[in-house]
Amino acid sequence: MTDIPVPAPAAAAAPSASGLPAWLSAVHPAWWILGFLLLFMPAMAGDFVLVQIFGWSFILGMIALSLMFLGGYGGMVSLAQMTIAALAGYMAAVFGTSSVAEISLGLPWWIAVPIALSIATLFGVVVGALAVRTAGIYTIMITLAISAAFFYFALQNYEIFNGQRGFNGIRAPVAFGVDWRAPVPFYYLTLALAAASYLFVVYVGRAPFGLALQGIRDNARRMAAIGYNVTAHRIAAYAVASFIAGVAGILLTWQNGQISPGTAGIPAVIDILVIAVVGGLGHPIGPFLGALLYALLRTFALDVFSAFGFESTRFNLLVGVAFLVVVLASPDGLVGLWRRWRDRRRPAAKPSGGHR
Repeated sequence: MTDIPVPAPAAAAAPSASGLPAWLSAVHPAWWILGFLLLFMPAMAGDFVLVQIFGWSFILGMIALSLMFLGGYGGMVSLAQMTIAALAGYMAAVFGTSSVAEISLGLPWWIAVPIALSIATLFGVVVGALAVRTAGIYTIMITLAISAAFFYFALQNYEIFNGQRGFNGIRAPVAFGVDWRAPVPFYYLTLALAAASYLFVVYVGRAPFGLALQGIRDNARRMAAIGYNVTAHRIAAYAVASFIAGVAGILLTWQNGQISPGTAGIPAVIDILVIAVVGGLGHPIGPFLGALLYALLRTFALDVFSAFGFESTRFNLLVGVAFLVVVLASPDGLVGLWRRWRDRRRPAAKPSGGHR
């Protein structure tokens, strides 16, 4: 698994030469430019781009981020993250409002959402408790089996999940005088939650828990020998990742206005793995880069195939080829490509002119 460098903590109160706090002056100018563009994107893009490209990218990026947190920091590749997200969406529909009035309980969103997140997080903890005692391909197979079992259970259960029809008519809340499903508010909602998830993962990665988790990833026996509870740390990592995936699952349900077993289908489960790997497991920004590339290809690949006279049903071929090219060019994904390009632009260090 890719090692994630963790910089040494700096003195937060020490001002830099520019008079700004050290942590603020350490932010690369590219991040300021990116933040400015994202904040003012509604002034430059239409509703379709805001919701179907960026909003969808932020949501998928959060689910892939939960996988990156487990894989990059903990060395555990879980294929259950999309399933956890779908469960949160289902629970938001069951406890909230939908067109299936005989199942949905109609609770207000500020009650339904915490319940949905709690159930999804608890489910993730159970998945983690089953998976953390294995390693490598066995962890992947266990989480994949759980995802497949959930898909077929949701498909055949009508009392809770309404079978293959799922739930329609799910509305995002109208709170504080704002309709959060309107394109611009929904864009800012997904942007804010994606940014919060990213910053939270960065913080946890540098906190004692994150450092211990990375130590367990590198040498679990040594960490156990010096007194760390390896199993508890791994299960706690699943809880953190499940909460992030659950938030994204509710956003995805609000975006689509519906949820069905296909949301947790095996193709969707594999898509999250592809997004995380193509973006790069070496840095929390990787899943969002992979999600943006995925959203662009899924949205416009159909038009590309139609323009060249190919069967539109084969647009997944273009998606697969694009991801294959990225992985072959850079095993550590788009983040690795960026790092190599950045390193080539840096001037080579000049040899010292001092005498030996």
